[in-house]
Parts: sequence; structure tokens; C-alpha cells
Amino acid sequence: MPTEINRRHFLTMLSSLSAGTAVAGSTLWSPILKGEKLKIALVGTGIRGITFWGRRLVEKYSDILEFVGLCDINPGRLEFALKEMQVSCPTYANFEKMVQERKPDLVIVTTKDSNHHEFIIKGLDMGCDVLTEKPMTTDEFKCQEIIDAERRSNKNLIVGFNYRWSPYMTKIKELLMEEKIGKVTSVDFNWYLNTYHGASYFRRWHGLRQAGGTLWVHKATHHFDLLNWWLDSDPEEVFAYGDLEHYGSNGPFRGNNCRDCAHKDKCAFHWDITKNEFLTNLYTKNEHHDGYIRDNCLFREEINIYDKMSAQIKYANNVFVNYSLTTYSPFEGWRIAFNGTDGRLEAWQDIPYVEEQDVSQAELHAQEMNQNAGEINYKPLIAHNLWNDYERIMVGYERGGHGGGDKRLHDKIFVHPEKEDPYERAAGVRDGAMSVLIGVAARNSIESDRPVRIAELTDLQPRAKRI
Repeated sequence: MPTEINRRHFLTMLSSLSAGTAVAGSTLWSPILKGEKLKIALVGTGIRGITFWGRRLVEKYSDILEFVGLCDINPGRLEFALKEMQVSCPTYANFEKMVQERKPDLVIVTTKDSNHHEFIIKGLDMGCDVLTEKPMTTDEFKCQEIIDAERRSNKNLIVGFNYRWSPYMTKIKELLMEEKIGKVTSVDFNWYLNTYHGASYFRRWHGLRQAGGTLWVHKATHHFDLLNWWLDSDPEEVFAYGDLEHYGSNGPFRGNNCRDCAHKDKCAFHWDITKNEFLTNLYTKNEHHDGYIRDNCLFREEINIYDKMSAQIKYANNVFVNYSLTTYSPFEGWRIAFNGTDGRLEAWQDIPYVEEQDVSQAELHAQEMNQNAGEINYKPLIAHNLWNDYERIMVGYERGGHGGGDKRLHDKIFVHPEKEDPYERAAGVRDGAMSVLIGVAARNSIESDRPVRIAELTDLQPRAKRI
């Protein structure tokens, strides 16, 4: 890992940035040019913040960066975050005070989705580069505010899309770039969340539309970003259906939370958070500070998001996409098929009757989130050209860290942002907006019973080819 950057290399890097080939945020390297560490402040000390954007950065990149402040409204989680991340920086309840006193180079935003815009905008306006977890925000109005803030700030917003960086996803991009199946004309994309991972969204704040924007935004933004990147085009129009028919008020009974529920012996979804020491220390022991319950009943009446979703997306390059998301599948996985003028490309992950599973459904998500599970396996892609037999292409695959994407995203941002990437995997504000806007358009389409054009939502105009 580089610890010094000489002047010639830095000037080359700036030239690369001005040419548009480097990742947004390459100017973050300027402190290192001066022999200093990159100063980072984190707002939002939930599980994603203190693990992936916290502890992992401390463990892997402490020679080039340091945390200078942590911010959260929950003092108990802040105290736990210091220990878990193994840092000794000051903690704050007030974001502006933290930025004013600690003067970070980079602010990392990992708060509740509905608050992302607040800290992104304040961070940019206060002179910081900002990195946000996906989704960038939850509606079109906040999205426009973020776009405006980046334009006026002369700073960079980076969106943490990690799935792009998985070798398996990258191989799909490579084959499409090579026109392995000719020009892509349509796509079928189906994502399945199982009754372990899928149900968890309905226990948490994600089950409230006002907090997470529905799973059209919180979860599907991952999938829509992949589509935008794979197809190298912007979405133009969306028509969607969605309903809540399994969780929420559809349940046969309900309680306050899983710990004290009178129905735990007969509820197939019962989950004992006290068996997880990490989650107990982070959430359960600190819920008295802000009232956030991590093991809420997933049949509570207040749930107001969809648990089944289907959309048709028309792209500016005239590709048609059929997309669906199911949140109570017996298995966790996905399928995609690209139809082209010269054939068809098919890919999938964790379809149990298609491939041999070496992990239980209960463990799938935990292993995906595990940053140390780096064992390489091989999974197939199927390329089938017209008038020819199909071809099975084996691709290296890592179970942990979102298919190996997490560590590659980190390396791009913090180790070699200047390195040219032929697959253009770095994501900025436009990428964040276009992925969110598909979900917002789908939500608006359901409510208005009509197709929604992306151009209606913000001042960004869809392009047939991404720039």
C-alpha cells in the first residue's frame, strides 16, 4: 500500500482527474502529498458505519487516514463505536460543531436514509468532500437539493456502490462492452430476498417509508445502479406495481418486539437478538437513548412499505427492462438475462436448485457482509449466440464483502483513485441520482397509476449514453 506520493505522480493524478478518468474525490490525496493523513469524520454509527466504513478503514489504511470525529444522536452507540473501531477521536451530537472543530477532509455519511441529504449538503457547503452510503437519498426533492449543493460547492460527492466492484458483476460488464451478444435490447432481472434477510427490513426503520423511501429506494438502488452501469445508459421512463401483502398488518398476530412477544413459540419469524452479542451491545443496550428498537415486530401496523414489487423500465438507449423484487422468498439470490441482437447472456447467484449451496439460508447475508470471507470460488455465466451452442464462462467469485466488491471499492477510493478503470466503476452524484430516481419513479407510478418519466423528477435529463 503506498504511503508516499511524489510530486510528479500527484500532478499526473490531477491531470487524470481533469480529464475525467479518475474517481470522484481524487483530490482527497492532497493531504498525503503534504505528508499528512487524510482526516475523516463519520456521521451515523450504526452497523454499516462502524464496520465497513469504520473498523475496516482503520485496519487496512491507518497509514494514510485517520478518524478525527464521530457523530450520532445516540451517546451509547458513539461509545460503542469508539471501542469497536479502535479509535480515540472526539464524539459529537452536533454535526456542524464536529466539522467546524475537526476540519475533516472527508465526511462519511451512514445515517438513516432519510437524513443522508442533510449531512451531504452540510458537508459539501462546509468545504468537505463527502462519501455517502447508498441510497444517496429517498425522494426527488432531496435529490435535487444534493445535486445543487455539489454544483455550488466545488467539492466531490462519492456514492458507495460496491456491487459494481465484484469480479462477477465486472465480468458481465466486460462481456456487454465487448458486445458478446450484440446490442442489448431487453433485460429480465429478478431479485429474491429470503425470510431471514428480507424479513429483517421490516423489523427495522427500513419498514417505514418516511425513513427509507421503501425498498424501491433502499434496497433496489443497488440493482438499478447495476442496470444503469451495465447498460451504459440512463433510465427514461418507469411503470410499476407494488403491494404489502405478507408483512405488516397482514400478520396473524403481533407484539412489541421479538424479545417480549407472547407469540414467539408459534411465530416462524421469531428472532432472538440477545443471541448476537454485537447487535445487543450496539443496539439493544442503547435503545433507551433514542427509542430505536432493532428487533421490532415485522407484523406491526405502522409498516407502510411494499413487500412485492415489479417494474418496467425504458432506457434512453431503447433497452426495455423487466424488474422484480420479492422479500419473502424461500431462498436468497438473483437472476438476470440480457437479450441482444446476436444472442443472450444469463447470470445468477445462489439459486439452490441450479447450484450446490455450501451455506445455509440463515447464514447467506452474514457471509456476504463478512469482510474476511475472501475464499475464491467459480461461478458460471452463460453466453448463447444465435445459431451456436451456448458457452459456459467461469468467473472467480468471493462470498464475503458483497462478492469481493467492498475491498475493491475501498482500494479505489483510498489507495489508487488516479488509476484508470476501463469499466468506469467509480460512482458520483449523477450515478447516485439515477439509481434513486428509478425507485422514486416506481413509487410515484404506483401512487399515480401511470408511467413516470425520469425527466419530471429533477433537472437531470436522461442520456442515451452515460458520461
